[in-house]
Order: sequence, then structure tokens, then C-alpha cells
Amino acid sequence: MERVALVTGAARGQGAAIVQRLRKDGFRVAACDVLPIDAPGDDVLALPLDVTSEDQWRAAVDATADRFGSLTTLVNNAGVLHRASLAAETPSGFEHSWRVNCLGPFLGIRAALDHLRHADGAAIVNTCSTGAIRPFPNHAAYGSSKWALRGLTQIAAAELAPSGIRVNAVFPGPVETPMLDAATQSRLSEKGRLGTPMEIVDAVAFLVSDHASFITGAELVVDGGQCLRIG
Repeated sequence: MERVALVTGAARGQGAAIVQRLRKDGFRVAACDVLPIDAPGDDVLALPLDVTSEDQWRAAVDATADRFGSLTTLVNNAGVLHRASLAAETPSGFEHSWRVNCLGPFLGIRAALDHLRHADGAAIVNTCSTGAIRPFPNHAAYGSSKWALRGLTQIAAAELAPSGIRVNAVFPGPVETPMLDAATQSRLSEKGRLGTPMEIVDAVAFLVSDHASFITGAELVVDGGQCLRIG
């Protein structure tokens, strides 16, 4: 069976790098995002996808299977970074973070499940965050949504193991992507260098590969030691 991956948040930054790497590794890839995607080549299918929409998830999975014949791999990479103090946070801001960062992966797993059950070497990777390991002030919405995604990853790994579906998560630290504005990147770089998208992608590529065939429920931290530092 050919390896076919659906990657969310694929228009730029880390998501675009994941698509590039998986293509290099021989995957056919459905690159999905709410933003336009330039997808040259017969091995890439660009699809519009709002990860908070169950209907759009169903359409994206169906389109992927129609184009490539199967779906073997799901990379839930789409996410939003939203900062606010507890006093300044709003119910809508809080809920939006949860809908994209946690509900989105849940809907994706549900939509892909039937295909993954029939795939050899089926794998799911969720992009979590070091914000789900240690607390960062002014990150109530983002941090709690990533903590929830961490829990969802563990539960899905336990529940889907009998079906042969591996579920793992990567926990990136600060990375040079458009998610972090220039001022934030400059401030964080004073405490140590930022990671590159490809350094996170290498972890994702490993977890979806046969080299990780005996790994599920793992939490792979790729943060340059950020979680080891205090302050």
C-alpha cells in the first residue's frame, strides 16, 4: 500500500516543511489549510480545510482517498497561538484556541479513522507544544488547549492500538515560523537559539516512518532544552 498523508496547516512554516519532507520520503500528500497552497506535482493535492468544520474534514478525507486511493497517515499540525492575560482573555478568544488546537485534531482523527483502520503502518502525529509541559504566563487559552491535545493523544494511542494505529505527539519549543512575530523571536533568541522548521519535521518524519513501528503514545520534545531551563 502506498503511503498517503494528510497534513493540516500546510500553507506555510512548519506545515509546508512537513509536506516537503514527506514528499521526499515517498509519501503522496494532501496539503490542507484555510490559506491558499501552491502544490506543484502529481504527488500533492492542495485542499481547503477549516479544521473546526466536521463537513470540511469529511470532504478533505474523501478527496484524498479519491485522488490517491487510500489514507495511511494523519499529521494534525494546524494551530493558533493566542496570548492574553487571564483578566484580558475573552470567552471567544479562549474558545477559538480550543476549537482549532484540540477540537480540530479530534475531528481529523474521527474523519480519517475508517481509512486508517485499513492501512498498513497507520500513524497519527499531533503537533503539541512545550506549553503543554510547563506553564507560560498569558497563555491560558493556548496552553490549556495544548494540554488537552496532549491528553487526547494519549487516549487515542491507547484506544487505537488494537487497530494497529500508532498515535504520537511532537512538542516543539520556539521555532522560526510565521507563528512567532519578529519581536517574540528576538526576545526568545536571547535565551537560546530558536529551532528551524526542519528540526521539527525530522521528528514528525521519524514518528510516521517504519523506524517508529514500535512507538505509540510517545511525547517527543524538540525544544533545544527549553523545558530544562527555569524562568
